Amino acid sequence: MTIDSHLPAATAGDAPDIARTAAGGTDRSPILAGLGDRLIVLVGMMASGKTSVGRMLALRLGLPFVDADHEIETAAQLTIPEIFAKHGEADFRNGEKRVIARLLRTGPAVLATGGGAFMNAETRAAVAARGVSVWLKADADTILRRARRRSNRPLLQTDDPERTVKSLMQMRYPIYALADLTISSEDGPHEATAEAVMAALAAHLSGEAS
Repeated sequence: MTIDSHLPAATAGDAPDIARTAAGGTDRSPILAGLGDRLIVLVGMMASGKTSVGRMLALRLGLPFVDADHEIETAAQLTIPEIFAKHGEADFRNGEKRVIARLLRTGPAVLATGGGAFMNAETRAAVAARGVSVWLKADADTILRRARRRSNRPLLQTDDPERTVKSLMQMRYPIYALADLTISSEDGPHEATAEAVMAALAAHLSGEAS
């Protein structure tokens, strides 16, 4: 299965400029200057807030927002559960790697990745070369509470979703911890998480320049 053909390029959002500045929050100018043509790449477990926080970040920064899972579905003309069912997880992961590699050439932008994407060593290397990675770290209770609101989580279609989540966390968290930045994403306003990411990016990118 090929799921990276005819992948649409990221396009800038059409929100008014006034919405693109974090009023009373972190100034976007030094972040954009330090970022250059790289992407802000959000990693973490399913339901950790990558899409919601990513959209807010993109709005504040005036950058395109891209959701890797959405791009995969568009290219494959299948939903992710359908890809898993018809082709299996291994095929999905190979396609995911190709799609993310292509998206990383479309910066600057904010990119939300799927929960398993950062586990791939080639993807991590590509993100390190073309992006600034941010792990949105959530605890098991938060993930389960949020995940239960949606039924399209293939890895949670098990007899014991709680055990599955904890097993995935045990396996993935040491790898997520390799990200450039780690931001807590617990229950609460996503706006607060987005502002925490903004502040962390400003400090990180300023440190790169010093």
